[in-house]
Amino acid sequence: QLQLVESGGGLVQPGGSLRLSCAASGFSRDYYAIGWFRQAPGKEREGVSCISHSGGSTNYADSVKGRFTISRDNAKNTVYLQMNSLKPEDTAVYYCAARRRWACVLPGETYDYWGQGTQVTVSS
Repeated sequence: QLQLVESGGGLVQPGGSLRLSCAASGFSRDYYAIGWFRQAPGKEREGVSCISHSGGSTNYADSVKGRFTISRDNAKNTVYLQMNSLKPEDTAVYYCAARRRWACVLPGETYDYWGQGTQVTVSS
């Protein structure tokens, strides 16, 4: 059974940076695409970024393009989300999720496994 654990969240000032990590355990022989999602209070869940199993293909929400970068190290079973130039509107709980497919997509309904989330707060 696949398990995902997010880490790296915290409090940061506007314009600052954070790197989130998603550590996976319990992988089978199957491959997985990984997505990052976020949900702020009173708002719907938003797909932030995703990466294919090989790392060769990525997608980003328009709101984070040019600021966030997703990457993965399959040898370490870890996916990262580097977040730069953070804005207060980036404040949310961030979740990583796995999809039993090679390719990645941003809609969260297609993902099978979810982590517990890590809080990111951007404030002065």
